[in-house]
Amino acid sequence: MIGYISDNLLIPILDFFYGLVPSYGLAIIALTVVIRLALFPLSAGSIRNARRMRIAQPVMQQRQAEIRSRYANNPQKQQEELGKLMQEFGSPLAGCLPLLVQMPILFALFATLRGSPFADVPYTFNVKVLPSEQIAAVEPKAFNTPSHAIFLSSSNHVPVIGTLEKGTKLGVGDRETVNLHTKAGDSFASVLSGAENGSRFQPTWSVTKGEGIVSVDQNGTITAITTGDATVEAKVPGLAARSGFLFIQALGQVGFMGDGGVNWDIAILVAAFGGSLFLSQILSGMGMPPNPQQSTANKITPVMITAMFLFFPLPAGVLLYMVVANIFQALQTFLLTREALPENLQKILDQQLAQQAVTVSADGGATAGRLPFEPKGKK
Repeated sequence: MIGYISDNLLIPILDFFYGLVPSYGLAIIALTVVIRLALFPLSAGSIRNARRMRIAQPVMQQRQAEIRSRYANNPQKQQEELGKLMQEFGSPLAGCLPLLVQMPILFALFATLRGSPFADVPYTFNVKVLPSEQIAAVEPKAFNTPSHAIFLSSSNHVPVIGTLEKGTKLGVGDRETVNLHTKAGDSFASVLSGAENGSRFQPTWSVTKGEGIVSVDQNGTITAITTGDATVEAKVPGLAARSGFLFIQALGQVGFMGDGGVNWDIAILVAAFGGSLFLSQILSGMGMPPNPQQSTANKITPVMITAMFLFFPLPAGVLLYMVVANIFQALQTFLLTREALPENLQKILDQQLAQQAVTVSADGGATAGRLPFEPKGKK
């Protein structure tokens, strides 16, 4: 499903924007905005529900405890009253459904930006080499990799599949050639021969695991040397993997650290991601009573998620999408926090804010006239 959405929805949109402005960086931004606008109703529902639950949660917890205590011996009546409570305030789980519905599109968008044309496309073959006497009992079964759209130009891209006709189990001494081909059955080599500058997209082959168990030449022929497990990878260059945008050196560049030291463009993108995530969380609490636990989480979560990308690096093009998506999310959060609340929730919020004002006033009165170095307490 993710591959279908990517090939039939996201890539055509990407092509459209690249045709308007020949910049893959701008195309990523435009694609991100279009997808976020399309998902606006779903994400707005999640934001609204989170805001309402933040106000209603203390009251709901108190009412739930009262209902369970009052109808402890009457489970049917207890469930009936709890149902009425959910109808009054809504369900905390109501915001999860919109998130689940939009996940396939977001995963497809993520997969699109991690593949061609923004990154080199890998085709992976996990091979098991068996003794010659055992391989005779194995029934050959073809192995196919997932299809990837390979961009040969901004307007010419073809879905390519990798196939091992006899499967991934080989006998010692066997040789098998990987067939890279289109869905229509044309060999990838023939596609490249008919494309302008097709030679730049020739795949490179390597053994990424189990060197000495198998070998592979640059024609994609695997030779089984001895028994064991090995991984063979073909990598097709991405059209825009080495294209820059603004301060980004290459959209396909991966990792905070490079051969020449720190990749400052990646560092800036990671920092911008963390900053935009922090801003979105701060905006989600606008007009709400202070919540120390939530405040701590709002400070720690962006740091933890941002630091994660130092250990699980992503291509610059994916980080660009994430920064733009977060900025869009922050703007959406700001707009939705200014919406009028239902009357029952507004009444609860007013009471919470009034209670907060009384507490602050009481604290201020207790400390009025106290010098900064004096201990708290009555004078």
